[in-house]
Amino acid sequence: MTDKFGKGCHLHLIDGSAFIFRAYHALPPLTRKSDGLPVGAVSGFCNMLHRYVEANTGPEAPTHVAVIFDKGSHTFRNDLYDQYKANREAMPEDLRPQIPLTRRATEAFNIACKEIEGYEADDIIATLSCQAREAGGRVTIISSDKDLMQLVGGGVEMLDAMKNLRIDVEGVEAKFGVGPDRVVDVQALAGDSVDNVPGAPGIGIKTAALLINEYGTLEELLDRAGEIKQPKRRQTLIEHREQIELSKRLVQLDCDTPLDFTLEDLEVRDPDGETLLGFLNEMEFRTLTKRIADQMGVEPPALPEVNTRGGDDAPETVEMPAIDPDSYETVTNADQLAVWIGRIRERGYVAVDTETTGLDEMRADLVGICLATEPGLACYVPLGHKAAEGEGLFATEDLAEGQMAEAEALEMLKPVLEDEAILKIGQNMKYDAKILKRCGIDVAPCDDTMLISYALNAGLHQHGMDALADRYLSHTCIPIKELLGTGKAMITFDKVPIDKATRYAAEDADVTLRLWQVLKPQLHAKKVTTVYETLERPLAPVLAKMEMHGIKVDRDTLSRMSSAFAQKMGALEAEIHELAGERFNVGSPKQLGEILFDKMGMEGGKKGKTGAYATGADVLEDLATLHELPARVLDWRQLSKLKSTYTDSLQTHIHPETGRVHTSYQQTGANTGRLASTDPNLQNIPVRSEEGRRIREAFIAEEGKVLLSLDYSQIELRILAHIADIPALKQAFDEGQDIHAATASEMFGVPMEEMTPEIRRQAKAINFGVIYGISGFGLARNLRIPRAEAQGFIDRYFERFPGIKDYMAETTEFGKKNGYVQTLFGRRIHTPEIDAKGPRAGFARRAAINAPIQGTAADIIRRAMIRMPDAILGLPAKMLLQVHDELVFEVDEAAADEVAEVARGVMETAADPAVRIDVPLVVDAGQGRNWAEAH
Repeated sequence: MTDKFGKGCHLHLIDGSAFIFRAYHALPPLTRKSDGLPVGAVSGFCNMLHRYVEANTGPEAPTHVAVIFDKGSHTFRNDLYDQYKANREAMPEDLRPQIPLTRRATEAFNIACKEIEGYEADDIIATLSCQAREAGGRVTIISSDKDLMQLVGGGVEMLDAMKNLRIDVEGVEAKFGVGPDRVVDVQALAGDSVDNVPGAPGIGIKTAALLINEYGTLEELLDRAGEIKQPKRRQTLIEHREQIELSKRLVQLDCDTPLDFTLEDLEVRDPDGETLLGFLNEMEFRTLTKRIADQMGVEPPALPEVNTRGGDDAPETVEMPAIDPDSYETVTNADQLAVWIGRIRERGYVAVDTETTGLDEMRADLVGICLATEPGLACYVPLGHKAAEGEGLFATEDLAEGQMAEAEALEMLKPVLEDEAILKIGQNMKYDAKILKRCGIDVAPCDDTMLISYALNAGLHQHGMDALADRYLSHTCIPIKELLGTGKAMITFDKVPIDKATRYAAEDADVTLRLWQVLKPQLHAKKVTTVYETLERPLAPVLAKMEMHGIKVDRDTLSRMSSAFAQKMGALEAEIHELAGERFNVGSPKQLGEILFDKMGMEGGKKGKTGAYATGADVLEDLATLHELPARVLDWRQLSKLKSTYTDSLQTHIHPETGRVHTSYQQTGANTGRLASTDPNLQNIPVRSEEGRRIREAFIAEEGKVLLSLDYSQIELRILAHIADIPALKQAFDEGQDIHAATASEMFGVPMEEMTPEIRRQAKAINFGVIYGISGFGLARNLRIPRAEAQGFIDRYFERFPGIKDYMAETTEFGKKNGYVQTLFGRRIHTPEIDAKGPRAGFARRAAINAPIQGTAADIIRRAMIRMPDAILGLPAKMLLQVHDELVFEVDEAAADEVAEVARGVMETAADPAVRIDVPLVVDAGQGRNWAEAH
């Protein structure tokens, strides 16, 4: 024990936030059984503190120690710069109530716990480190935070506890390229996307280190910026001097933070057994309580039964009772439902599923609600089952007996389904949330087993409940066709007898809960928690609102287009018959094949197993270079598809009450993270043909409003330039050049001022083709040039941009080694067939190469969509559609420019702070009375 801190003393400063977040992400969900309080992070935090105490005993043990926390989110840096840390993701709902408990845990271990209003934990650590160093003592900062590396040296070092790696002066130099005394200068130049420190645009850590090493200090560099030879860098430093100087003030730690305690107050103290064991007992951490009690040589306090779903006492596998559909309860009155609501509140979570009369969330009626609070404990609350009586004209469909009134049941369930302290678990929860929203209930917060499965295993298997139950629970769910039948005899769910409905519906909730318990812990194990928590989970409610808004469609416009298409098809048929020399069914592939290959003797005819010739689009496109007939058939097919798929079909999708079309977005529809639009599909409306573009004219704004379209410009090429690190492409994007013309100039040696449309078109085809792994054969078909010439273009492309070929080889190798590739945001796209033989392998390799690019683009627009509702809050605007790289809004005409500016800002910065893209993301905006005008 020491009376005064000085020479021979050793201070340990623990970064409390780092401990908390590591604990939170390291363990599966855990709730306290007595009240359902989330305690998973507290459990991990206590285990980490216990391991720390155990590891720091003996002669080398610290003499003083403190855990330092942040207190509040507003500090003096926010007063300097109101956007400081503005892009930080919101704290997860289940972590927020655990933060005060980590303070209590620190005190229970009898370790000093310090935080100061208006200052960050890093400032407190900096002040204590400086004081300890001046007093002649040693300091070990237990953290890997790069912002603290400016403190290293003179008796101060850092310890990365996760890697058991000590960071000294040499370690800092390896990280930043400069010593600790110049770290702040480098950070001021490079900025920090995580904390939203602006820095100098376009200057990263390596460049910043080179500049500081050359000029000595940031101030000297800025004073002599005019001497820098590179024009862009010189201009950046001169124009952004104030921003850079502000950045230095933001990253510089405050070593004079006013403290209300001294170093002597941080002296190491043994924990009080009664206090520590009492806290652990209160948290219901059975294993840790017993372990510490044994070490202290005392009897552990009596502990209640705990939830073994995960965390401190989680077994490797969760034991569950067998699934027995006959054990489920049918809730028919308020007293029964009250018991279930009590169970939900006690547990802190509930699996929820709705049963309805159909799959269209905007038209289906609610029939019943099923709930599950633990495996095997589930119920069904029937609300809208009909009792069919009589026959023919005398048939009636009154409500069946033995059901609660819907209004009464929903009134009882509304508080618990809207309670933010209770987690609602579903399978494709967006559907149920929309159904309940139409009933006046805003369900939140939610977990979705379908989305968890997708984040874990995109590309490996399907994510529907039946497939997941079979795969993870070895259980075959009751098939819906057993209840509804098939074909013309098929009934709706409200006609199913309540006893049969209970077996089926409650099983859904039971299986969903079990899947959640199995799958949720795997998110951390596979390191995709961030993908689920920041890309999948928060997107679902955003999509639900968009889908419910819908977009207005003019039926008369569609009808006129259908008529016009029919007339054009008739004219094309006549022309095709004349070219063929006889009449035949143009829509019959068999008859068309016979005309092309038997009668007209065209080359390349191949018969399939049925004996008919292949007449797919690829075959006709090749033949179209030789004869007019296949070209006209392609035109006819395009019009036929436009008519049947869009102008005719869209009319049936117009909602009778809203006058709008309400598409549904499937988050799990593509392995790469791209959304899929269904019922109807609004993402595949052709835009290359004049007829296809005209269909968008039918999508209109309400009176006094306009449609606003914002579209990422060439986002996949920008991501390719970043990922593959292609300097020429990066420079072209940085300078705002026409990327296709710039590529053509680079490849073919043609000056930009002499560029022709034909050369640019060839470069464009190669640019986009390379992203999708196009072959010489495919490029030849697209450009209608000889295959050898096309292959020469591709070879020349790789010669001029060798980084692309390196990227392709490295990505393929990574996919083979790991079984997946990933986006810049950590999304994994599995590649199970990448080692297959034959044509499948080629397809798998091309998909693996494209996936990180397309997937990163998909992740970026998802991040933009998630942030958009808060950004446009208060503005007269609604987000309606997402079409790959485009977002469509309906806005008041007078506010269109303002909304466009706000939305563009969100989209262009959507990658921040998680990823810093080396090239700017650019968004084009347009507006008009209809979608065609806006895009």
